[in-house]
Amino acid sequence: MINKPLAYRMRPKLLEDVLGQKKIKAFLNNLLENKALVSMIFYGPPGTGKTTLAQAFANSFDAYSIRLNAVLDNKSQMQEAFDEAIRFNPSIVIIDEIHRLDKAKQDLLLPHLENGDFYLIGCTTANPLISLNPAIRSRTRLLESVPLSKEDILEGLKRAVKSKDGLADSRMFDEDALLYLASISSGDLRFAYNQLEAIALSFSKSHQIALEDVKEIAIAPNYLSDKDEDEHYDTVSALQKSIRGSDVDAAIYYLAKLLKGGDIEGLIRRLLVTAYEDVGLANPQAVDRCYHACLVAREVGLPEAMIPLSFSVCDLALSPKSKASYQAIQAASDLIDSSPTHVRSYLRLKTTGIPRDEQYDYTDPELWPHLLYLPEGMEKTTFFHGWGNGKYERALMEEYQRLSSLIKADSISKARRIVEEERRKRKNEKTGSH
Repeated sequence: MINKPLAYRMRPKLLEDVLGQKKIKAFLNNLLENKALVSMIFYGPPGTGKTTLAQAFANSFDAYSIRLNAVLDNKSQMQEAFDEAIRFNPSIVIIDEIHRLDKAKQDLLLPHLENGDFYLIGCTTANPLISLNPAIRSRTRLLESVPLSKEDILEGLKRAVKSKDGLADSRMFDEDALLYLASISSGDLRFAYNQLEAIALSFSKSHQIALEDVKEIAIAPNYLSDKDEDEHYDTVSALQKSIRGSDVDAAIYYLAKLLKGGDIEGLIRRLLVTAYEDVGLANPQAVDRCYHACLVAREVGLPEAMIPLSFSVCDLALSPKSKASYQAIQAASDLIDSSPTHVRSYLRLKTTGIPRDEQYDYTDPELWPHLLYLPEGMEKTTFFHGWGNGKYERALMEEYQRLSSLIKADSISKARRIVEEERRKRKNEKTGSH
């Protein structure tokens, strides 16, 4: 009978045996001490023990647990699992890759969370603030699983060498050989176990495995920007800041680092956001080119996707910058949070109770710029402040100034009188010129 992979065999059964994750374990231990349960989402890089933590916690709590996968398990399988979980108290449903739940599966899950039928532990490598349904997020406690330290990885490797579930002392490793494996694993214990097992199977039981042996067989280091790691998010942040700072060389470097991790979808999302947020109105053509470059990158896939993405990164980094549109919506959003207001009567969808001469006129475009559109009391409020860093934005700023100088009215009838007066003046000027 062929053994299961080493990483599977070394999976801890109880919370006390889990390596690293001190913050999460402290919280989980408090739950154990208080005999309390809450629904949770564990998020973080691959190989940091999210699913292991979930199962070990369920075992330590002595709760009935069911494990599901958002991608592999269909709607009917999930419904059966939920029905089963309801029959036990307490019960925990563990869902791997929870960010991949489609709407139909979410609709199945949410009522159970609301009713407290069972407790959920979701596991995901994606950022839950971006990828997770807000309705699920609001009903769970978010707990971040971080890459393990080199010391944690080394301890795990030593355990695996000695454990009866691991290599059971069937192979001998030099200390520096194990330390090297820990150093190239980038906090991913699963990666380290896989490497250890491959190396162990490459030598006889009598061979003392040295550092040179490990370097000869081990695959390339686990890239720090590997998908969904903390380092990945830091690298994404560095890419955007480099583009914003017009440092094309740094931007290309971080692009290359992210491409090594293979998360092309995450990279494309960040590039599109960067284009609209940081270049924006200063160079709309570059924003459009970024969108088309991303479409091409998706179509051709890696490794060729690096070509259109590099094109766009260079284009964005060397473009003039304007955050005017981003800052405008941020300022408006902040004000809405602090000062709720009502829409003016002539802007409302339904005109019931409004006199005909005060109803919005859809037929007179000359009238529209003379109306006040912001709520009462906000007439002097401005959100748009152009940067003027490109020809297009400078033209918009000129038009903004022209429109701002027009006489505004707080009713349709007043605005109509303003327009009629301007028309009379133009007519008189035309007549006078003849």
